[in-house]
Amino acid sequence: MNRTLHYVIYFVVLIVLQLLIFNNIQFSGYVNPYVYVMFILILPMAIPSWILLLLSFMTGFVIDIFSGTMGVHAFATVMAGFARPWVISLNVTAESSEPETSPSSQTSGLRWFFIYAVTVVFIHHLSLFFIEVFSFSNFFHTLLRVLLSTAVTTFFIVLFDIIRPRR
Repeated sequence: MNRTLHYVIYFVVLIVLQLLIFNNIQFSGYVNPYVYVMFILILPMAIPSWILLLLSFMTGFVIDIFSGTMGVHAFATVMAGFARPWVISLNVTAESSEPETSPSSQTSGLRWFFIYAVTVVFIHHLSLFFIEVFSFSNFFHTLLRVLLSTAVTTFFIVLFDIIRPRR
């Protein structure tokens, strides 16, 4: 129960930060940090896939409701949740293979967590921005948005991971 409460608190804090602060950060239309993706990243490694996908959908759906974006974030978070086990399996090490642990820079190492976060955030942003424009006509412009937003979002996620309290 205590563990569930921690995840509920992380969920609420990340959603509030996203809606009140990070939704208002935009640099020339190229950088849009979406730190709420961190919730999907920090869920336990052994979480059943159906729960992961359900939580991913709920996270994106809450952002969609408050942002008025009609399913775009829900699609992108489900995509990130779908790819997460694959990214973990490609990137697993002896230290990070504890199934009950939450992926973090402290338990798995900063390098491992950085690669893991960049990959999942990139998948999320690629899905989000290409669904948002729903066209390949400005492919390189959209790809630049994906890359820049992935870099800034990953910076904030790693920073938040380093400063977040541990159980």
